[in-house]
Amino acid sequence: MAAKVFVSIGKFGLALAVVGSMLNSALYNVDAGHRAVIFDRFRGVQDIVVGEGTHFPIPWVQKPIIFDCHSRPLNVPVITGSKDLQNVNITLYILSWPVASQLPCIFTSIREDYNERVLPSITTKILKSVMSHFDAGELITQRELLSRQMSDTLTE
Repeated sequence: MAAKVFVSIGKFGLALAVVGSMLNSALYNVDAGHRAVIFDRFRGVQDIVVGEGTHFPIPWVQKPIIFDCHSRPLNVPVITGSKDLQNVNITLYILSWPVASQLPCIFTSIREDYNERVLPSITTKILKSVMSHFDAGELITQRELLSRQMSDTLTE
């Protein structure tokens, strides 16, 4: 009699573990300051950006890709020439974050490491183009103008 009770408890425990495992695979959390893009195995990357909270994907069909939308610092050291052909060693400190509505496009074209792939090359080109308009003396005396031009150009 006791053996039958233990067998039925074991079967119930196994069934409960299987159901719990399936429920756990059917949930995902998007933390504060993060956003998720859903990859569907049949339709590809969906255009919907999922906000913070607990969500239910279709198990084994949909996979969430979670992006950090906090501002992240990036230091870009560049050696460039000034207007009077002097070498200038400058380091640019950038705070960047993705636009949440553009995350599906960012994921399909660049993937998750967009910050390390795109920003250094763009920053180097912009820094060299802005620095070429100033000579060495103007770089020291007109720092605010230089900073404003760099910010405007990077924002564009």
